[in-house]
Amino acid sequence: MKTSVVFTKCDHNDVNTPSKKAIKGGWKSAIFIIFVEFGERFAYCGLLGNLIMYLTTIMGQPIATAAKNVNFWHGVSALVPIFGGFLADSYFGRFKTIVFSSITYLLGLVLLVISTKAIPLKHRSLPYFVGLYVINIGEGGHRPCIQTFAADQFDDNLPEERAAKSSFFNWWYLGIVLGATMSILVVIYVQESVGWPLGYAILTIVVAAALGIFLAGKSTYRKEAPLGSPVTKVVQVVVAAFRKRRLSLEKGWSVCEEEEENGTMIKPLARTNQFRFLDKAVIIDETDVSSGKDNRWRLCTVNQVEQVKLLVRLVPVWLACLMFWVVIAQISTFLTKQGTTLIRTIGSTNHQLPAATLQVIPGLTILASVPIYERLIIPTARRLTGNPSGITILQRIGFGIFFSILTMIMSALVESKRVRIATQHGLLDHPKSIVPMSIWWLVPQYVLMGIADMLAIVGMQELFYDQVPDEMRSMGAAAYMSVLGVGSIISSGLISLIEVITERHGDQWLQDNMNRAHLDYFYWVLASLSGFSLVLYVVVAKGYVYKKVERENEV
Repeated sequence: MKTSVVFTKCDHNDVNTPSKKAIKGGWKSAIFIIFVEFGERFAYCGLLGNLIMYLTTIMGQPIATAAKNVNFWHGVSALVPIFGGFLADSYFGRFKTIVFSSITYLLGLVLLVISTKAIPLKHRSLPYFVGLYVINIGEGGHRPCIQTFAADQFDDNLPEERAAKSSFFNWWYLGIVLGATMSILVVIYVQESVGWPLGYAILTIVVAAALGIFLAGKSTYRKEAPLGSPVTKVVQVVVAAFRKRRLSLEKGWSVCEEEEENGTMIKPLARTNQFRFLDKAVIIDETDVSSGKDNRWRLCTVNQVEQVKLLVRLVPVWLACLMFWVVIAQISTFLTKQGTTLIRTIGSTNHQLPAATLQVIPGLTILASVPIYERLIIPTARRLTGNPSGITILQRIGFGIFFSILTMIMSALVESKRVRIATQHGLLDHPKSIVPMSIWWLVPQYVLMGIADMLAIVGMQELFYDQVPDEMRSMGAAAYMSVLGVGSIISSGLISLIEVITERHGDQWLQDNMNRAHLDYFYWVLASLSGFSLVLYVVVAKGYVYKKVERENEV
Protein backbone atom coordinates (compact mmCIF):
# COMPACT_ATOMS: atom_id res chain seq x y z
CA MET A 1 0.00 0.00 0.00
CA LYS A 2 1.30 3.46 -0.88
CA THR A 3 1.96 5.99 1.85
CA SER A 4 1.23 9.65 1.24
CA VAL A 5 4.07 12.11 1.09
CA VAL A 6 4.40 14.01 4.37
CA PHE A 7 5.65 17.58 4.52
CA THR A 8 6.14 19.53 7.73
CA LYS A 9 6.04 23.30 7.35
CA CYS A 10 7.84 25.71 9.63
CA ASP A 11 6.55 29.15 10.59
CA HIS A 12 8.46 31.57 8.41
CA ASN A 13 7.63 34.46 10.70
CA ASP A 14 9.96 33.01 13.31
CA VAL A 15 12.97 32.73 11.03
CA ASN A 16 15.84 34.98 12.13
CA THR A 17 13.77 37.59 13.95
CA PRO A 18 14.98 40.92 12.57
CA SER A 19 14.80 42.85 15.82
CA LYS A 20 17.42 40.58 17.36
CA LYS A 21 19.88 40.96 14.48
CA ALA A 22 19.46 44.65 13.73
CA ILE A 23 21.53 45.80 16.72
CA LYS A 24 24.85 45.18 14.96
CA GLY A 25 26.03 45.11 11.39
CA GLY A 26 25.07 47.24 8.40
CA TRP A 27 27.33 49.66 6.57
CA LYS A 28 28.83 50.94 9.85
CA SER A 29 30.42 47.50 10.32
CA ALA A 30 31.16 46.83 6.66
CA ILE A 31 33.34 49.95 6.49
CA PHE A 32 35.82 48.50 9.01
CA ILE A 33 35.94 45.24 7.04
CA ILE A 34 36.57 47.08 3.79
CA PHE A 35 39.75 48.54 5.31
CA VAL A 36 41.31 45.14 5.99
CA GLU A 37 40.39 44.00 2.49
CA PHE A 38 41.85 47.23 1.10
CA GLY A 39 45.12 46.45 2.90
CA GLU A 40 45.22 42.85 1.66
CA ARG A 41 44.53 43.83 -1.96
CA PHE A 42 47.05 46.67 -1.74
CA ALA A 43 49.70 44.20 -0.60
CA TYR A 44 48.77 41.36 -2.96
CA CYS A 45 48.63 43.50 -6.10
CA GLY A 46 51.83 45.31 -5.17
CA LEU A 47 53.47 41.90 -4.90
CA LEU A 48 51.89 40.07 -7.85
CA GLY A 49 51.92 43.03 -10.23
CA ASN A 50 55.70 43.20 -10.46
CA LEU A 51 56.68 39.68 -9.40
CA ILE A 52 57.67 38.63 -12.92
CA MET A 53 60.03 41.61 -13.10
CA TYR A 54 61.72 40.60 -9.84
CA LEU A 55 62.12 37.00 -10.97
CA THR A 56 63.54 37.93 -14.39
CA THR A 57 65.65 41.01 -13.61
CA ILE A 58 66.86 40.28 -10.05
CA MET A 59 66.83 36.47 -9.89
CA GLY A 60 67.65 36.00 -13.58
CA GLN A 61 64.91 33.50 -14.47
CA PRO A 62 63.93 32.98 -18.16
CA ILE A 63 60.66 34.70 -19.10
CA ALA A 64 58.65 31.48 -19.58
CA THR A 65 59.98 30.00 -16.31
CA ALA A 66 59.15 33.19 -14.41
CA ALA A 67 55.67 33.29 -15.97
CA LYS A 68 55.05 29.70 -14.86
CA ASN A 69 56.28 30.48 -11.33
CA VAL A 70 54.03 33.54 -11.11
CA ASN A 71 51.00 31.64 -12.42
CA PHE A 72 51.61 28.69 -10.10
CA TRP A 73 52.04 30.90 -7.03
CA HIS A 74 48.96 32.91 -7.98
CA GLY A 75 47.04 29.68 -8.55
CA VAL A 76 48.03 28.19 -5.18
CA SER A 77 47.00 31.42 -3.44
CA ALA A 78 43.51 30.92 -4.89
CA LEU A 79 43.27 27.18 -4.07
CA VAL A 80 44.37 27.33 -0.42
CA PRO A 81 41.14 29.23 0.47
CA ILE A 82 39.21 25.97 -0.04
CA PHE A 83 40.77 24.70 3.20
CA GLY A 84 40.46 28.08 4.91
CA GLY A 85 36.77 28.31 4.03
CA PHE A 86 36.18 24.78 5.30
CA LEU A 87 37.86 25.53 8.65
CA ALA A 88 35.96 28.81 9.02
CA ASP A 89 32.54 27.30 8.29
CA SER A 90 33.17 24.17 10.34
CA TYR A 91 35.20 25.16 13.39
CA PHE A 92 36.56 28.66 13.92
CA GLY A 93 34.05 31.11 12.44
CA ARG A 94 34.90 33.86 9.97
CA PHE A 95 36.09 36.55 12.37
CA LYS A 96 38.77 34.43 14.09
CA THR A 97 39.90 33.03 10.75
CA ILE A 98 40.34 36.54 9.31
CA VAL A 99 42.42 37.67 12.31
CA PHE A 100 44.68 34.59 12.24
CA SER A 101 45.16 34.74 8.47
CA SER A 102 45.98 38.47 8.53
CA ILE A 103 48.73 37.86 11.11
CA THR A 104 50.11 35.01 8.96
CA TYR A 105 49.98 37.26 5.89
CA LEU A 106 51.93 39.90 7.80
CA LEU A 107 54.58 37.34 8.74
CA GLY A 108 55.07 36.39 5.08
CA LEU A 109 55.58 40.04 4.11
CA VAL A 110 58.16 40.46 6.88
CA LEU A 111 60.05 37.45 5.45
CA LEU A 112 60.11 39.12 2.02
CA VAL A 113 61.51 42.33 3.48
CA ILE A 114 64.24 40.40 5.33
CA SER A 115 65.14 38.22 2.32
CA THR A 116 65.48 41.18 -0.08
CA LYS A 117 67.30 43.42 2.42
CA ALA A 118 69.57 41.16 4.47
CA ILE A 119 70.17 37.94 2.50
CA PRO A 120 72.71 37.76 -0.38
CA LEU A 121 71.26 37.06 -3.81
CA LYS A 122 72.86 33.63 -4.17
CA HIS A 123 71.12 32.44 -0.96
CA ARG A 124 67.91 34.41 -1.41
CA SER A 125 65.74 32.05 -3.48
CA LEU A 126 64.63 29.73 -0.66
CA PRO A 127 63.68 32.36 1.97
CA TYR A 128 62.05 34.52 -0.70
CA PHE A 129 59.78 31.72 -1.93
CA VAL A 130 59.07 30.62 1.67
CA GLY A 131 57.82 34.16 2.30
CA LEU A 132 55.65 34.01 -0.82
CA TYR A 133 54.00 30.75 0.21
CA VAL A 134 53.51 31.88 3.83
CA ILE A 135 51.52 34.73 2.30
CA ASN A 136 49.50 32.08 0.46
CA ILE A 137 48.60 30.49 3.82
CA GLY A 138 47.36 33.88 5.00
CA GLU A 139 45.38 34.24 1.77
CA GLY A 140 43.83 30.84 2.49
CA GLY A 141 42.00 32.14 5.53
CA HIS A 142 41.45 35.72 4.47
CA ARG A 143 39.97 35.47 1.01
CA PRO A 144 37.11 33.00 1.57
CA CYS A 145 35.97 34.80 4.72
CA ILE A 146 36.42 38.54 4.31
CA GLN A 147 33.79 39.25 1.66
CA THR A 148 31.36 36.77 3.15
CA PHE A 149 31.88 38.28 6.62
CA ALA A 150 31.19 41.76 5.19
CA ALA A 151 28.04 40.55 3.39
CA ASP A 152 26.88 38.90 6.64
CA GLN A 153 26.59 42.40 8.12
CA PHE A 154 23.47 42.93 5.99
CA ASP A 155 20.34 41.07 7.13
CA ASP A 156 18.24 39.67 4.28
CA ASN A 157 15.17 39.78 6.55
CA LEU A 158 15.34 43.59 6.85
CA PRO A 159 14.12 45.22 3.61
CA GLU A 160 16.42 48.24 3.89
CA GLU A 161 19.49 46.07 4.53
CA ARG A 162 18.56 43.64 1.77
CA ALA A 163 18.38 46.61 -0.62
CA ALA A 164 21.79 47.81 0.58
CA LYS A 165 23.25 44.36 0.01
CA SER A 166 22.03 44.30 -3.59
CA SER A 167 24.61 46.97 -4.52
CA PHE A 168 27.17 45.89 -1.92
CA PHE A 169 29.13 43.60 -4.27
CA ASN A 170 29.68 46.37 -6.84
CA TRP A 171 30.93 48.89 -4.29
CA TRP A 172 32.96 46.24 -2.47
CA TYR A 173 34.78 45.42 -5.68
CA LEU A 174 35.20 49.11 -6.33
CA GLY A 175 37.04 49.38 -2.98
CA ILE A 176 39.25 46.42 -3.90
CA VAL A 177 40.13 48.05 -7.20
CA LEU A 178 41.00 51.30 -5.43
CA GLY A 179 43.48 49.44 -3.20
CA ALA A 180 44.99 47.60 -6.17
CA THR A 181 45.23 50.80 -8.22
CA MET A 182 47.01 52.75 -5.49
CA SER A 183 49.40 49.85 -4.95
CA ILE A 184 50.32 49.59 -8.62
CA LEU A 185 50.86 53.35 -8.94
CA VAL A 186 52.92 53.76 -5.77
CA VAL A 187 54.58 50.46 -4.81
CA ILE A 188 55.71 49.32 -8.25
CA TYR A 189 57.34 52.69 -8.85
CA VAL A 190 59.15 52.44 -5.51
CA GLN A 191 60.28 48.88 -6.25
CA GLU A 192 61.88 49.79 -9.59
CA SER A 193 63.05 53.34 -8.83
CA VAL A 194 64.06 53.22 -5.14
CA GLY A 195 64.44 49.58 -4.12
CA TRP A 196 62.63 46.30 -3.63
CA PRO A 197 63.08 46.15 0.20
CA LEU A 198 61.36 49.52 0.65
CA GLY A 199 58.56 48.47 -1.71
CA TYR A 200 57.89 45.33 0.32
CA ALA A 201 58.16 47.32 3.58
CA ILE A 202 55.35 49.64 2.42
CA LEU A 203 53.13 46.59 1.79
CA THR A 204 53.89 45.31 5.30
CA ILE A 205 53.03 48.61 6.98
CA VAL A 206 49.72 48.93 5.11
CA VAL A 207 48.61 45.39 6.06
CA ALA A 208 49.50 46.00 9.73
CA ALA A 209 47.54 49.28 9.77
CA ALA A 210 44.52 47.65 8.05
CA LEU A 211 44.46 44.84 10.61
CA GLY A 212 44.45 47.41 13.43
CA ILE A 213 41.45 49.21 11.90
CA PHE A 214 39.63 45.90 11.44
CA LEU A 215 40.11 45.00 15.11
CA ALA A 216 38.89 48.46 16.15
CA GLY A 217 35.45 47.62 14.76
CA LYS A 218 35.24 44.29 16.61
CA SER A 219 32.31 45.32 18.83
CA THR A 220 30.08 46.27 15.88
CA TYR A 221 30.22 43.02 13.90
CA ARG A 222 27.57 40.37 13.45
CA LYS A 223 29.37 37.07 13.94
CA GLU A 224 27.87 33.83 12.66
CA ALA A 225 28.80 30.78 14.70
CA PRO A 226 30.34 27.82 12.79
CA LEU A 227 27.66 25.24 11.99
CA GLY A 228 29.75 22.11 11.60
CA SER A 229 31.33 20.56 8.58
CA PRO A 230 29.38 21.37 5.39
CA VAL A 231 31.33 18.66 3.56
CA THR A 232 29.90 16.00 5.88
CA LYS A 233 26.36 17.04 4.96
CA VAL A 234 27.15 16.77 1.27
CA VAL A 235 28.67 13.31 1.64
CA GLN A 236 25.69 12.17 3.75
CA VAL A 237 23.27 12.98 0.92
CA VAL A 238 25.36 11.11 -1.65
CA VAL A 239 25.74 8.05 0.61
CA ALA A 240 22.06 7.99 1.59
CA ALA A 241 20.96 8.28 -2.05
CA PHE A 242 23.33 5.48 -3.07
CA ARG A 243 22.07 3.19 -0.30
CA LYS A 244 18.50 3.67 -1.54
CA ARG A 245 19.37 3.58 -5.23
CA ARG A 246 17.01 0.65 -5.90
CA LEU A 247 13.95 2.48 -4.55
CA SER A 248 11.62 4.06 -7.07
CA LEU A 249 10.80 7.75 -6.83
CA GLU A 250 7.44 7.11 -8.49
CA LYS A 251 6.16 5.27 -5.44
CA GLY A 252 4.40 7.51 -2.91
CA TRP A 253 6.97 7.34 -0.12
CA SER A 254 6.95 9.52 2.97
CA VAL A 255 9.89 11.92 3.04
CA CYS A 256 11.92 13.54 5.79
CA GLU A 257 11.56 17.28 6.21
CA GLU A 258 12.50 19.22 9.34
CA GLU A 259 11.53 22.58 10.81
CA GLU A 260 14.80 23.07 12.67
CA GLU A 261 18.49 22.32 12.20
CA ASN A 262 20.75 22.40 15.27
CA GLY A 263 17.94 24.14 17.16
CA THR A 264 17.61 26.95 14.58
CA MET A 265 14.58 27.53 12.40
CA ILE A 266 15.52 27.03 8.76
CA LYS A 267 14.33 28.66 5.55
CA PRO A 268 13.37 25.64 3.41
CA LEU A 269 14.55 25.66 -0.20
CA ALA A 270 12.00 25.09 -2.92
CA ARG A 271 12.06 21.54 -4.28
CA THR A 272 13.50 21.08 -7.77
CA ASN A 273 13.35 18.32 -10.36
CA GLN A 274 17.02 18.32 -11.29
CA PHE A 275 19.38 15.53 -10.16
CA ARG A 276 16.45 13.35 -9.11
CA PHE A 277 18.74 10.52 -8.01
CA LEU A 278 19.66 12.58 -4.93
CA ASP A 279 15.97 12.78 -3.94
CA LYS A 280 16.18 9.13 -2.90
CA ALA A 281 18.11 10.28 0.19
CA VAL A 282 14.87 11.71 1.70
CA ILE A 283 12.75 8.57 1.29
CA ILE A 284 11.62 6.99 4.56
CA ASP A 285 11.70 3.24 3.93
CA GLU A 286 10.90 0.28 6.17
CA THR A 287 14.44 0.17 7.59
CA ASP A 288 14.22 3.81 8.71
CA VAL A 289 10.83 3.25 10.35
CA SER A 290 11.87 0.05 12.15
CA SER A 291 15.18 1.45 13.45
CA GLY A 292 13.58 4.51 15.00
CA LYS A 293 16.96 6.29 14.83
CA ASP A 294 17.93 9.52 13.17
CA ASN A 295 20.72 8.22 10.94
CA ARG A 296 21.72 10.95 8.49
CA TRP A 297 23.86 8.49 6.56
CA ARG A 298 20.62 6.72 5.58
CA LEU A 299 18.01 9.47 5.76
CA CYS A 300 18.47 13.16 4.92
CA THR A 301 16.04 16.06 4.94
CA VAL A 302 14.57 17.58 1.79
CA ASN A 303 16.37 20.82 2.58
CA GLN A 304 19.71 19.04 2.93
CA VAL A 305 19.26 17.41 -0.49
CA GLU A 306 18.32 20.72 -2.11
CA GLN A 307 21.45 22.29 -0.61
CA VAL A 308 23.60 19.63 -2.27
CA LYS A 309 21.79 20.25 -5.57
CA LEU A 310 22.78 23.91 -5.32
CA LEU A 311 26.43 22.89 -5.20
CA VAL A 312 26.10 20.38 -8.05
CA ARG A 313 24.51 23.06 -10.27
CA LEU A 314 27.53 25.31 -9.78
CA VAL A 315 30.04 22.72 -11.00
CA PRO A 316 29.38 23.17 -14.77
CA VAL A 317 29.48 26.97 -14.32
CA TRP A 318 32.80 26.61 -12.48
CA LEU A 319 34.25 24.56 -15.34
CA ALA A 320 32.97 26.92 -18.03
CA CYS A 321 34.65 29.91 -16.33
CA LEU A 322 38.17 28.41 -16.19
CA MET A 323 39.36 29.89 -19.50
CA PHE A 324 38.34 33.36 -18.36
CA TRP A 325 40.91 33.12 -15.59
CA VAL A 326 43.56 31.77 -17.96
CA VAL A 327 43.15 35.03 -19.88
CA ILE A 328 43.26 37.17 -16.74
CA ALA A 329 46.50 35.47 -15.66
CA GLN A 330 48.30 37.10 -18.61
CA ILE A 331 48.07 40.60 -17.14
CA SER A 332 50.80 39.96 -14.57
CA THR A 333 53.05 37.94 -16.90
CA PHE A 334 53.34 38.33 -20.66
CA LEU A 335 51.43 41.60 -20.96
CA THR A 336 53.87 43.16 -18.50
CA LYS A 337 56.97 41.79 -20.26
CA GLN A 338 55.51 42.96 -23.57
CA GLY A 339 55.48 46.51 -22.19
CA THR A 340 59.18 46.39 -21.25
CA THR A 341 60.17 46.23 -24.94
CA LEU A 342 58.35 49.47 -25.86
CA ILE A 343 59.02 53.19 -25.44
CA ARG A 344 58.02 54.03 -21.88
CA THR A 345 59.17 57.63 -21.49
CA ILE A 346 56.55 60.16 -20.38
CA GLY A 347 56.34 63.21 -22.63
CA SER A 348 59.65 64.97 -23.27
CA THR A 349 61.16 63.78 -19.98
CA ASN A 350 63.52 60.86 -19.57
CA HIS A 351 61.36 59.37 -16.85
CA GLN A 352 60.69 55.67 -17.52
CA LEU A 353 57.21 54.39 -16.76
CA PRO A 354 57.41 50.90 -15.14
CA ALA A 355 55.73 48.44 -17.52
CA ALA A 356 53.68 46.94 -14.67
CA THR A 357 52.11 50.37 -14.07
CA LEU A 358 49.74 49.72 -16.96
CA GLN A 359 48.06 47.15 -14.74
CA VAL A 360 46.35 50.14 -13.13
CA ILE A 361 44.29 50.67 -16.29
CA PRO A 362 41.81 47.81 -15.68
CA GLY A 363 41.28 49.24 -12.19
CA LEU A 364 40.69 52.75 -13.51
CA THR A 365 38.32 51.30 -16.10
CA ILE A 366 36.36 49.59 -13.32
CA LEU A 367 36.31 52.78 -11.23
CA ALA A 368 34.78 54.59 -14.20
CA SER A 369 32.45 51.82 -15.41
CA VAL A 370 30.82 50.66 -12.16
CA PRO A 371 28.92 53.93 -11.58
CA ILE A 372 27.89 53.95 -15.27
CA TYR A 373 26.83 50.32 -15.01
CA GLU A 374 24.86 50.98 -11.79
CA ARG A 375 23.25 54.28 -12.76
CA LEU A 376 22.69 53.90 -16.50
CA ILE A 377 23.02 50.38 -17.89
CA ILE A 378 21.15 48.51 -15.12
CA PRO A 379 18.12 50.89 -14.99
CA THR A 380 17.88 50.71 -18.79
CA ALA A 381 18.13 46.91 -18.76
CA ARG A 382 15.57 46.79 -15.95
CA ARG A 383 13.05 48.66 -18.07
CA LEU A 384 13.73 46.45 -21.10
CA THR A 385 13.74 43.06 -19.37
CA GLY A 386 11.47 43.59 -16.37
CA ASN A 387 14.15 41.89 -14.25
CA PRO A 388 14.71 43.76 -10.92
CA SER A 389 18.47 43.28 -11.39
CA GLY A 390 18.41 44.37 -15.04
CA ILE A 391 20.27 41.29 -16.23
CA THR A 392 20.79 37.99 -14.46
CA ILE A 393 24.04 37.08 -12.71
CA LEU A 394 24.84 34.49 -15.38
CA GLN A 395 24.22 36.96 -18.21
CA ARG A 396 26.62 39.39 -16.56
CA ILE A 397 29.33 36.71 -16.34
CA GLY A 398 28.72 35.74 -19.98
CA PHE A 399 29.27 39.31 -21.17
CA GLY A 400 32.49 39.37 -19.12
CA ILE A 401 33.77 36.21 -20.84
CA PHE A 402 32.95 37.79 -24.22
CA PHE A 403 35.05 40.88 -23.36
CA SER A 404 37.93 38.63 -22.27
CA ILE A 405 37.93 37.15 -25.80
CA LEU A 406 38.08 40.68 -27.25
CA THR A 407 41.02 41.34 -24.89
CA MET A 408 43.03 38.47 -26.34
CA ILE A 409 42.16 39.43 -29.93
CA MET A 410 43.32 43.00 -29.31
CA SER A 411 46.49 41.73 -27.56
CA ALA A 412 47.32 39.52 -30.55
CA LEU A 413 46.83 42.37 -33.03
CA VAL A 414 48.99 44.79 -31.03
CA GLU A 415 51.74 42.18 -30.58
CA SER A 416 51.73 41.49 -34.32
CA LYS A 417 52.24 45.20 -34.91
CA ARG A 418 55.09 45.31 -32.35
CA VAL A 419 56.94 42.42 -34.03
CA ARG A 420 56.36 43.98 -37.47
CA ILE A 421 57.96 47.25 -36.33
CA ALA A 422 60.87 45.35 -34.72
CA THR A 423 61.41 43.55 -38.03
CA GLN A 424 61.33 46.79 -40.04
CA HIS A 425 64.01 48.32 -37.79
CA GLY A 426 66.27 45.25 -37.81
CA LEU A 427 65.74 44.47 -34.12
CA LEU A 428 64.84 40.78 -34.36
CA ASP A 429 68.19 39.72 -32.89
CA HIS A 430 68.42 42.61 -30.42
CA PRO A 431 66.00 41.63 -27.65
CA LYS A 432 67.29 44.29 -25.22
CA SER A 433 66.74 47.13 -27.69
CA ILE A 434 63.60 49.23 -27.37
CA VAL A 435 61.11 48.84 -30.21
CA PRO A 436 60.14 52.31 -31.56
CA MET A 437 56.52 51.94 -30.57
CA SER A 438 54.77 53.62 -27.64
CA ILE A 439 53.66 51.57 -24.65
CA TRP A 440 50.29 53.35 -24.92
CA TRP A 441 49.41 50.97 -27.77
CA LEU A 442 48.73 48.44 -24.99
CA VAL A 443 46.03 50.59 -23.37
CA PRO A 444 43.01 49.20 -25.36
CA GLN A 445 43.65 45.60 -24.25
CA TYR A 446 43.94 46.71 -20.62
CA VAL A 447 40.67 48.67 -20.91
CA LEU A 448 38.89 45.65 -22.38
CA MET A 449 40.26 43.52 -19.55
CA GLY A 450 38.90 46.04 -17.03
CA ILE A 451 35.41 45.77 -18.53
CA ALA A 452 35.68 41.97 -18.50
CA ASP A 453 36.72 42.08 -14.83
CA MET A 454 33.87 44.40 -13.85
CA LEU A 455 31.30 42.13 -15.45
CA ALA A 456 32.57 38.58 -14.86
CA ILE A 457 34.45 38.80 -11.57
CA VAL A 458 31.74 40.71 -9.70
CA GLY A 459 29.17 38.33 -11.23
CA MET A 460 31.12 35.25 -10.08
CA GLN A 461 31.50 36.69 -6.58
CA GLU A 462 27.76 37.26 -6.33
CA LEU A 463 26.89 33.87 -7.86
CA PHE A 464 29.11 31.88 -5.51
CA TYR A 465 27.82 33.85 -2.51
CA ASP A 466 24.13 33.89 -3.34
CA GLN A 467 23.69 30.41 -4.86
CA VAL A 468 25.22 28.31 -2.07
CA PRO A 469 23.59 27.27 1.22
CA ASP A 470 23.85 30.00 3.89
CA GLU A 471 26.13 27.94 6.13
CA MET A 472 28.51 27.20 3.23
CA ARG A 473 29.15 30.76 2.10
CA SER A 474 32.84 30.77 3.06
CA MET A 475 33.18 27.58 1.03
CA GLY A 476 31.29 29.31 -1.79
CA ALA A 477 33.79 32.17 -1.77
CA ALA A 478 36.59 29.61 -1.78
CA ALA A 479 34.98 27.84 -4.74
CA TYR A 480 34.88 31.12 -6.66
CA MET A 481 38.56 31.72 -5.94
CA SER A 482 39.45 28.15 -6.86
CA VAL A 483 38.34 28.97 -10.42
CA LEU A 484 41.03 31.66 -10.39
CA GLY A 485 43.55 29.22 -8.93
CA VAL A 486 42.91 26.39 -11.37
CA GLY A 487 42.80 28.87 -14.26
CA SER A 488 46.23 30.24 -13.29
CA ILE A 489 47.67 26.73 -13.01
CA ILE A 490 46.14 25.81 -16.38
CA SER A 491 47.86 28.89 -17.80
CA SER A 492 51.18 27.65 -16.37
CA GLY A 493 50.57 24.18 -17.85
CA LEU A 494 49.57 25.67 -21.21
CA ILE A 495 52.83 27.63 -21.34
CA SER A 496 54.79 24.41 -20.71
CA LEU A 497 52.80 22.53 -23.36
CA ILE A 498 53.34 25.24 -25.98
CA GLU A 499 57.04 25.39 -25.10
CA VAL A 500 57.41 21.64 -25.71
CA ILE A 501 55.38 21.57 -28.94
CA THR A 502 56.94 24.66 -30.54
CA GLU A 503 60.49 23.74 -29.50
CA ARG A 504 60.00 20.34 -31.14
CA HIS A 505 59.18 22.15 -34.39
CA GLY A 506 62.18 24.48 -34.06
CA ASP A 507 60.20 27.73 -33.66
CA GLN A 508 59.68 28.60 -29.99
CA TRP A 509 56.68 30.85 -29.39
CA LEU A 510 57.63 31.88 -25.85
CA GLN A 511 61.39 32.37 -25.91
CA ASP A 512 63.33 35.10 -24.06
CA ASN A 513 63.89 37.05 -27.29
CA MET A 514 60.38 38.45 -27.58
CA ASN A 515 61.13 39.90 -31.01
CA ARG A 516 61.61 36.39 -32.44
CA ALA A 517 58.94 34.82 -30.24
CA HIS A 518 55.34 34.43 -31.35
CA LEU A 519 53.43 35.79 -28.40
CA ASP A 520 50.68 36.84 -30.80
CA TYR A 521 50.12 33.17 -31.73
CA PHE A 522 49.80 32.35 -28.05
CA TYR A 523 47.15 35.07 -27.66
CA TRP A 524 45.22 33.72 -30.66
CA VAL A 525 45.23 30.27 -29.05
CA LEU A 526 43.79 31.77 -25.84
CA ALA A 527 41.14 33.67 -27.81
CA SER A 528 40.09 30.48 -29.63
CA LEU A 529 39.92 28.41 -26.45
CA SER A 530 37.94 31.19 -24.77
CA GLY A 531 35.49 31.18 -27.69
CA PHE A 532 34.83 27.45 -27.20
CA SER A 533 34.52 28.12 -23.46
CA LEU A 534 31.88 30.81 -24.07
CA VAL A 535 29.79 28.40 -26.17
CA LEU A 536 29.96 25.85 -23.35
CA TYR A 537 29.07 28.54 -20.82
CA VAL A 538 25.95 29.61 -22.76
CA VAL A 539 24.72 26.01 -22.87
CA VAL A 540 25.29 25.62 -19.12
CA ALA A 541 23.67 28.96 -18.28
CA LYS A 542 20.52 28.17 -20.24
CA GLY A 543 19.89 25.09 -18.09
CA TYR A 544 20.75 26.69 -14.75
CA VAL A 545 18.06 26.86 -12.04
CA TYR A 546 18.51 29.65 -9.49
CA LYS A 547 18.10 29.10 -5.76
CA LYS A 548 14.64 29.77 -4.39
CA VAL A 549 13.34 29.66 -0.84
CA GLU A 550 10.06 27.73 -0.63
CA ARG A 551 8.05 30.71 0.53
CA GLU A 552 9.04 32.56 -2.65
CA ASN A 553 6.96 30.01 -4.60
CA GLU A 554 3.94 30.25 -2.39
CA VAL A 555 0.91 32.16 -3.66
